[in-house]
Amino acid sequence: MEETISLREIFDTLKKRVALIISIAGAAVAISAIVSYFMLTPTYQSSTQLLVNQSVEEGQIYTQTDVRTNLELINTYNVIITSPRILEPVIDELQIARSVGELRDQINVGSQGDSQVVSISVEDTDPAMAVNIANTIAMVFQRDIVDIMNVDNVSILSSAELGENPSPVSPNPTLNMAIAFVVGLMGAVGLAFLLEFLDNTVKTEDDIEKKLGIPVLGMIATMDTSNTEVKNVSHNRRNKNGSEKFGA
Repeated sequence: MEETISLREIFDTLKKRVALIISIAGAAVAISAIVSYFMLTPTYQSSTQLLVNQSVEEGQIYTQTDVRTNLELINTYNVIITSPRILEPVIDELQIARSVGELRDQINVGSQGDSQVVSISVEDTDPAMAVNIANTIAMVFQRDIVDIMNVDNVSILSSAELGENPSPVSPNPTLNMAIAFVVGLMGAVGLAFLLEFLDNTVKTEDDIEKKLGIPVLGMIATMDTSNTEVKNVSHNRRNKNGSEKFGA
């Protein structure tokens, strides 16, 4: 049998379970705050930029073909930057105990649109180390690309710098708590409707009419036993006529 639920029933269910909904949403936000502030390790990011541009001698005309050639090389450079050919010298110069794969996972290389600028972003738990890795990668790449590609068209456009009070890029406690609130609220509302669906107990006369489909003709009032005086009643033996006598 198809059942429908009205907006009033939805509102009544949410109203009845409002304490449960607030508790679950608040608990989700509190757990997210504890995890974000006390359990997750902050990660910092530093970036440097490289300009891919062939040096032009005095009097030489810089053509569109040169620009297109440089743009085509950027995709190749992005792969070379994260290759062992570049990262192994970086590890040796910084003397850090990391594998090439671990260091590669910290690096993000990309270019903006059709520009000739390549950005190298490095994430690390130490903000100073993130700056050193980014600048060392740029320096090693600019130095070794001459031997690798036999070209000299890379220059460092901007170096990574360490600020006075660097801010971590992750975790973001505010964002995490907002997500936890939304997820917790949705879960709490779903749980409230599930509990309401599984609750088959009859609590009011309205529940009887709803479940049985018949009107309620009468009801027994609840007796307050605290204000009721109970007298001792003695039970006498049954007489010969079959009647019983009771006495207080």
